[in-house]
Amino acid sequence: MLFAAPVLIGVLYAFLMSLLREPARRRFNAIMVAGAGAAYLSSGSFGAWEFVFTAAVTYCAYRGLDSYVWIGIAWLLHTVWDALHYLRGAPIIPFATHSSLGCAICDPVIALWCLRGGPRSPP
Repeated sequence: MLFAAPVLIGVLYAFLMSLLREPARRRFNAIMVAGAGAAYLSSGSFGAWEFVFTAAVTYCAYRGLDSYVWIGIAWLLHTVWDALHYLRGAPIIPFATHSSLGCAICDPVIALWCLRGGPRSPP
């Protein structure tokens, strides 16, 4: 369940997002990934690099307002950041030790959907 649940969450996220109409779908996803990019700021686990990472994801999210590719790139960056925090023992949710691992599994599912152009689900 440790691996299946994050994949299912990513698929559910993509499905629910696909119900939104464009351009709201793309803009909403850009805002979501910008928020995700700032999720680790309070941990300070990587010091000043937390700010560098947040700035990089914010830039990608801004570019994502016009392109799903940038949103997908931001989710892939977040995947790497999740994995690093998991390996360091500094999870995104302090009382859930595997939360960063779960995000590292879920985020690429969302990234793939975004890199495919955030397609709408079939009616």
